[in-house]
Amino acid sequence: MDVSQYLEIFLDETNEHLQNLNTQILSLEQDPENMDTINEIFRAAHSLKGMAGTMGYKRMQTLTHDMENVFSEVRNGNIKVKADMIDVLFQCLDALEEYNTNIRESSDEGTNDNGALIKRLNDIMGDGDTPAAQEAASQEQAAAPAAADGFVGIKLNENQQSVLSEALKQGKSVYGLTVKVQESCILKAARAFLVFKAIEETSEIIVSDPSSQDIEDEKFDLHFSLIIVSETELNEVVTAAKSVSEIEDVSGSVLNLDDVGAAETEESHAAETGAEVEAAAPAAPAQAQQPAQTAASAPAAPAQAEQAPAPTPAPAAKKAPANKPVVNRTVRVDIEKLDTLMNLVSELIIAKNSLVSASAMSGNSSQAVNEQIEYLESVTTSLHESVMKVRMVPIESTVNKFPRMVRDLQKKLGKKMELYMSGEETELDRTVVDQIGDPLMHLLRNSADHGLESAAVRKERGKPEVGSIFLDAYQDGNNVVIEVRDDGNGIDTKAVKNKAIERGVITPEQGEAMSEKEIIDLLFNAGFSTAKVVSDVSGRGVGLDVVKSMIESLSGEVEVKSRLGEGSTWTIRLPLTLAIIQALMVEIGDEKYAIALGSIQTIEDILPSDVNLVQAKEVIQLRDLVIPLIRLNEILDIPSKKDPEENLVVVVVKKGDKLAGLVVDELIGQQEIVIKSLGKYISKCKIISGATVLGDGEVALILDANSLI
Repeated sequence: MDVSQYLEIFLDETNEHLQNLNTQILSLEQDPENMDTINEIFRAAHSLKGMAGTMGYKRMQTLTHDMENVFSEVRNGNIKVKADMIDVLFQCLDALEEYNTNIRESSDEGTNDNGALIKRLNDIMGDGDTPAAQEAASQEQAAAPAAADGFVGIKLNENQQSVLSEALKQGKSVYGLTVKVQESCILKAARAFLVFKAIEETSEIIVSDPSSQDIEDEKFDLHFSLIIVSETELNEVVTAAKSVSEIEDVSGSVLNLDDVGAAETEESHAAETGAEVEAAAPAAPAQAQQPAQTAASAPAAPAQAEQAPAPTPAPAAKKAPANKPVVNRTVRVDIEKLDTLMNLVSELIIAKNSLVSASAMSGNSSQAVNEQIEYLESVTTSLHESVMKVRMVPIESTVNKFPRMVRDLQKKLGKKMELYMSGEETELDRTVVDQIGDPLMHLLRNSADHGLESAAVRKERGKPEVGSIFLDAYQDGNNVVIEVRDDGNGIDTKAVKNKAIERGVITPEQGEAMSEKEIIDLLFNAGFSTAKVVSDVSGRGVGLDVVKSMIESLSGEVEVKSRLGEGSTWTIRLPLTLAIIQALMVEIGDEKYAIALGSIQTIEDILPSDVNLVQAKEVIQLRDLVIPLIRLNEILDIPSKKDPEENLVVVVVKKGDKLAGLVVDELIGQQEIVIKSLGKYISKCKIISGATVLGDGEVALILDANSLI
């Protein structure tokens, strides 16, 4: 069977299950007795095992099978959850993650059998010598005769007994079957389902023991039993069931009306009569013949008390359930298809802008044409918003892995720490979410290693022994802000300055003139680290420079605030979208430029006499704020068309808590623009973040206000 077509679905679903397991095992560590968490872990491991088995990934299947076994024992109360078990489970998750990565890269799980891990899981199983385990073992022994007797231990309700009586009256045969699955079988439920399917080709299953739901959930040992109605010979039914692979044996007997009646008797009646009636089994094959007792005399196992009618297991149900299930209302869409859709919407917006431009230039357009253009404008804007919403995903998928990472760092660094997260539901463009994980990971590791002090130092300083790291996300206008905070030591600017002088990054004279913020910004230099010891957590000077470059590549910014002895806050600000934005179009000389509307605070008309000099730099005073001016014609090397005596047109832009006034020649107006990447050719020019095609086909460059500031 070629399963390659299902590989993408397998990888997506495996990622979801692994993330779920990560979250649930962390919860289990905090609350080891929580049965909901234990059941959820069992289900996730069970699902992973089934998926891996279907795809033919045997190593992954074996490991998840053993994990599932451990949690089966935990569910039954035979094993208690302990700290060392949690550590082993996390190692299992790392191993599964490794398999998943190998499969993603090469469609093959690799050659690592993880024998040591599997041995540790089996050792945990071997520790199940609690009173609950002993009780379960004794119950298993008590149930053993029932497994051997098979279908004769099944109790029938009135509905089932009437169905069997009617079938016998119609000349059909009633058979009792007991099926044994091979001990080496990993997917017992799947094999049972195939047996059900094989039998249903010719027969109708009236009842099963255990129930179909228990069989589907693999809540049975190696045996399960059925009572069926059929018009086919018993040996044919037995042969069909035995044809399923990994089925060790199938035994069966023919039941007559007396047998059915005996099977229907209630326990009180059974106690009175104590009757033992042999089932008639003419012409059954030797291996299928078996003396059958009535239900009256069979010792009933706890699971066999009162059987609900269960014709088939859920996967093979033929009739629709009475309560209609809720239909899954989501679909998986490849990100490339969404990129194509976004490009088409972008082209549509460019075409709309061209139409608006052509209409304005013709000068004689009718009202009807204008109305249609306005309608087109409305539709394209709505279409753009809809596509953007489709591309937006919660950052939850990225930040969910961090609690586990902080837990591991706590053990590795020997510090006590707790991670608090908020705003996981905040949405960002899918392409941004995929790339933001690494920068956030670096900042969290930085807080854990450099930021938080040891428990002893924290105690001396009057702080709680357990350090706190916060990860908060929220939307702010057209941006998403992600903050990583800690209540640690903060940044020692003197140490940073001395390290920078020692490494030759700055001279002592430069260091004296630098502000605290400028010194902190030195941390973003490549290869810069204040760590005294290089560890596998940090100290190699790789991290903050990567954070800065990755976030800037996403048209975002990162800044730091710190108070020595109190902690640090790292703030990342990202645009909601990287494709289509609202922009202010401006003219500088003979050229047109775009400035993203999201970064603009106000537009001011300033008298030349209101421009002052502070430290030889031009500033204006605006409502008690001193704002530096940036003359774009000088930065861009374009001769200005404005007379120096004329009022200045100043676009006030904001970066974090900083303001600056961009001096332009003229304002053209607001426009929806499509951002087109300029590739790597002009990557050195940070103040240009991209380009757009205007309605008349002209190309306008987009100015990056952050870089200008």
